[in-house]
Amino acid sequence: MKLSGPILAMAAALALSGSGAAQLLPPVGGAIGQTIGGVTERVGRIGDRLDDSVDQAGGAIGRLARDRLGRIDALVRANPQALEYDARGDAAVKGELILLDPDPAALRAAMAAGFAVEEQGDLAGLGIAAARLRVPASMDLARAEKLLRRIAPGATVQSNPVYQTSGEAAAPARAAPAASAPGPGAPIGMIDGGVARHPALPDGIVQRGFAAGAPAPGNHGTAVASILVGRGAVRGVSPRSRLLAADVYGRDPRGGNALAIARALGWLAQSGAAVVNISLAGPDNALLARAVAAASGKGLLLVAAVGNDGAASPPAYPASYPQVIAVTGIDAKRRVLIEAGKASHVDFAAPGADLLAAKADGGTARLRGTSYAAPFITGRLARLSAGGPLPRARAVALLAAEATPAKGRAGRGIICMDCATR
Repeated sequence: MKLSGPILAMAAALALSGSGAAQLLPPVGGAIGQTIGGVTERVGRIGDRLDDSVDQAGGAIGRLARDRLGRIDALVRANPQALEYDARGDAAVKGELILLDPDPAALRAAMAAGFAVEEQGDLAGLGIAAARLRVPASMDLARAEKLLRRIAPGATVQSNPVYQTSGEAAAPARAAPAASAPGPGAPIGMIDGGVARHPALPDGIVQRGFAAGAPAPGNHGTAVASILVGRGAVRGVSPRSRLLAADVYGRDPRGGNALAIARALGWLAQSGAAVVNISLAGPDNALLARAVAAASGKGLLLVAAVGNDGAASPPAYPASYPQVIAVTGIDAKRRVLIEAGKASHVDFAAPGADLLAAKADGGTARLRGTSYAAPFITGRLARLSAGGPLPRARAVALLAAEATPAKGRAGRGIICMDCATR
């Protein structure tokens, strides 16, 4: 499959700007996962060199941009039965479209054109009405999306794109047990990959899967969990909080899609989470936007990373939604990471380089990226929320009161500079 027009245009823009960086794809196992893991290590090495040698940035960032596009293309090529490009050039679940608030006329028009209704109803916990449609077998996703918009002009038509994490490939490990006893801190929700059983993590992490093979313990989810609630070798920001982990990736190449994230938000809204960490990034999406707004309306504080695609990248979502607290990463010298992506707004920065975190195999690793900055903000909010729910405006004001200056576009400043897991 050739790269689509929008993706080629983005590649050119990133290469010319010298400001983009790779946002790593979710674990899918096998050769693809191994390739992603190798690129993860290369990103870290390049980022470390760039911190102290700005003159190298242009060429290195151009390579990172090409790596990113190559990985996306490799993922779609390796999983043609599961993924394809949508009308905007984003990788999305193959042959699947979503209608929001579908009316009978729109559904009748869709079925008359050969679409099949595979699922219809409200998303649990969010109250969003949606229908999942299977496109006609002879039609690619981009063409089907355009057709459905034409025959159902009053409906909100959306593909189901996959979202990305800046992590490593999944590693075999035992899953954390399902039982949990509430602690004195505010409960934390996490939308990510699965969490492994680890000496630095408490027993009683609650996990639920929203993808095939989930929950499946992996490095990225385990690392984020350890920054949130780690004890021992990795001391988390809010170690006494109960953790509710929604695995939206599992071992599914379609993992990390918008519908899975929306369902995870609904589960967390019903399960008592006070603040939710979302260390993944991708395109704007009507379903995801509605889910974020609904979860926020139910009182959840939402925190998301701005991604690692560089300042020339398109705005990252869900960080760019107004209900979300958007987080970038900084290094030990208080500089915004050169690979840090952008959002329509940036609220805070947190440590994002040379961080100690748990690995799924029971060890620890030094990690870098905005994925690992976001949980510092989430953990701090969990501690601030221990006495009761906080509205977003109040939560931001409390964080701003303790923020310290950063070098670069870091919103209201740095949180948790002194509690980095190093």
